[in-house]
Amino acid sequence: PRLLSQFFFADERVTRVVAEINGLDAELDPQQYLVLLNQLHVSQAHLLAVLERIMDECIPTQRHSRDYLVKFPEELLVDNLGNHMLFAAECLLAGTFLELEESDGAELRPQARNLLCSLELVRTVLREQSLSQPNSYPEPVRAVLIQFDRLFAEFELSYVSSLVAVKSPDEIYRQQEIIVLFCETVDRALHLGYLTQEMIDGYEPLLMFTIPRLAIISGLLIYPEGPLSLERSPEEMSRVFSPFYNLLKKIRDLLRVLSAEELCMLERSLCTAE
Repeated sequence: PRLLSQFFFADERVTRVVAEINGLDAELDPQQYLVLLNQLHVSQAHLLAVLERIMDECIPTQRHSRDYLVKFPEELLVDNLGNHMLFAAECLLAGTFLELEESDGAELRPQARNLLCSLELVRTVLREQSLSQPNSYPEPVRAVLIQFDRLFAEFELSYVSSLVAVKSPDEIYRQQEIIVLFCETVDRALHLGYLTQEMIDGYEPLLMFTIPRLAIISGLLIYPEGPLSLERSPEEMSRVFSPFYNLLKKIRDLLRVLSAEELCMLERSLCTAE
């Protein structure tokens, strides 16, 4: 159960697979080469997962901030992002730039080199510690973990920023406004009896349609200063709603002529219609 012992065996697996790859002629046996590459990918992912748990246990209050992750596109926020970053660093050091422009790759190579050197140091230090005192993390161990964590975070932010357009602070704020609008919409719908807590707790599929519909009405009438404010230009709105700017104006104008009773009937119908 000791994390350092788990790290030792995970590190052994990585070392063994790398040795097999280095001893194989890829041109003579390309299929076995692909099998070993997949094994390397899996074993490295396991090694990083154990290392993450060690850092959470050893330096929980000294971990480098990962707040920048909110800037990343949602499709990049996957479980194996860290392993992909490690693979990208190895490719950069080997002179392969993958999806990057050559100039961006050349600029990132020093960071990649520092990260991989730091990882090798971490592996060496943790292996030695696992063989001597697997129940403790002395200061030298903590120091190399802190350095690795910082270098990994800095490389991750730099690499992804070079690869895709990360969200600006304004975009993040607009996204948070939408989250608040949806929360307020659900709270209002529960208060008015449009929805029940049982529907939410049971993940009722109809809610995927109901809540966004009710949120549009709330955003246009109940919270007109929020993310659906039509006093803003389309460019100032969230990209979720900006393409429908003119349509939202028409909906708002129609909603304004409804009486309170008619609005209630409309909202109730939106909670049942598919």
